[in-house]
Amino acid sequence: MRLDRWVQGYGAYGRSSARRLIASGCVMVGGVVVRDGLADVGEFDEVRIDGDVVQSREAYYLMLNKPAGCVSATVDSEHETVMDLLDVPYAGELHIAGRLDKESTGLLLLTNDGRWSRLITEPAEAIPKRYLVTTEGDIGLEDVESFREGFYFAYEDVTTLPAELEILTSRCARVVIYEGKYHQIKRMFHAVGNRVTSLHREMVGGIRLDDGLGEGGYRVLTEAEVDFW
Repeated sequence: MRLDRWVQGYGAYGRSSARRLIASGCVMVGGVVVRDGLADVGEFDEVRIDGDVVQSREAYYLMLNKPAGCVSATVDSEHETVMDLLDVPYAGELHIAGRLDKESTGLLLLTNDGRWSRLITEPAEAIPKRYLVTTEGDIGLEDVESFREGFYFAYEDVTTLPAELEILTSRCARVVIYEGKYHQIKRMFHAVGNRVTSLHREMVGGIRLDDGLGEGGYRVLTEAEVDFW
């Protein structure tokens, strides 16, 4: 947000008084005096007006190894949620960046940074997401080409982006997709006459599920993981 608009929104300042306040050097962003009202202010930038801290918020980024049977939701009256697994004081601030359905397992990302989570989940960003999949029936070589060509989903009236299917065994494969439509991988296998029996997310972009995390375990992302792109 523009600094002049931010100052207006914070206090009882009109447009002219906010600009005068900024021009006079009374506003600091990230410890630096900013006199340009058009300067950008992020939701996690420290802002001071006349020396008083008026915004100071820390960004949090976690990875969690989601177990089966746990729902990707903040609150659920019937089932355990991924939030119930967290023992951190800021858990209430977090939201999920890219959900997994109840029986799916693996890498789940949680943050309070809305801009970051939008980059993770926005289809236009084409962030790769890698899954380990087991199926009820055999996976054929022809399925590799089908995944590469994409599938038409009538409900959304869209065709999926090309996906990568790597056959590991007759009924186990790795799949990489670049979007996240509703039950996408299960629907793709259904389209080729097969059924997914387990789905485990291993990787999102440059963030790989930590091998040291047991089911339900979580840790803070490293700086390199947060800035992977």
